[in-house]
Amino acid sequence: MIMQYSTMPLTGKRVIVLGGSSGIGLATAKAAATEGATIIIVSGNQQRIDKALAELPAGSKGYATDLSKEENIKSFFDGIGHFDHLVYTAGENLTLHAIDDTDLESARGFFTLRYWGAFAAVKYAAPYINTGGSINLTGGIAGMRPGKGWALASSICGAMEGFVRAAAVELAPVRVNSVVPGVVKTNLWNSMSEADREHLFTTIGNSLLVKRVGEAADIALAFVYLMKQSFGTGQNIVVDGGAVLV
Repeated sequence: MIMQYSTMPLTGKRVIVLGGSSGIGLATAKAAATEGATIIIVSGNQQRIDKALAELPAGSKGYATDLSKEENIKSFFDGIGHFDHLVYTAGENLTLHAIDDTDLESARGFFTLRYWGAFAAVKYAAPYINTGGSINLTGGIAGMRPGKGWALASSICGAMEGFVRAAAVELAPVRVNSVVPGVVKTNLWNSMSEADREHLFTTIGNSLLVKRVGEAADIALAFVYLMKQSFGTGQNIVVDGGAVLV
């Protein structure tokens, strides 16, 4: 007998993207919409939400919510009702600091949105995820291949990978996975000057096996795959142009 395996197409599925007004989040929202999903995006800036909605299909919705506040995340999911797939890509601009230059109070703040925001989203979203649904978080290769100045980012990425595995066990049969990007051209690098940013992209791109840094659309394809497949869980999927190999 030939077994038939469903890839869980996204047609008619309700997908929520936290951090979906720009960058990887918006690219993922667009990709999921192309697959037939109904899209809900959330971020802290109403103007960016309005701009993003203009790029998404009619019927898409957007909500301005400060994802650094647990009570806001709880209220959002309590009000949104049942849905199928959660994607969490929210994060502030990236900054690099040597360990001896790191202000610990400021450093704790970076965990608030990137890690604890994701944790709270999982906590309050899980009861509303439909059968066959999934949770999809965002890590980074700094956890596996850190450079100088990446101690904080590496710590967050390592914590996220452990959380993904633990949440997959605890929340089963809901699937919990993450995408682990390398360097990607998004506005998260806007804290750097344009010249420094382009130098970074060129230098790193030339060092990679694919000879370029990533685009947001590259990472969006990985999120769509994790939503559509029905068997993998507790996995951290690396999409980095070969960075961890060179």
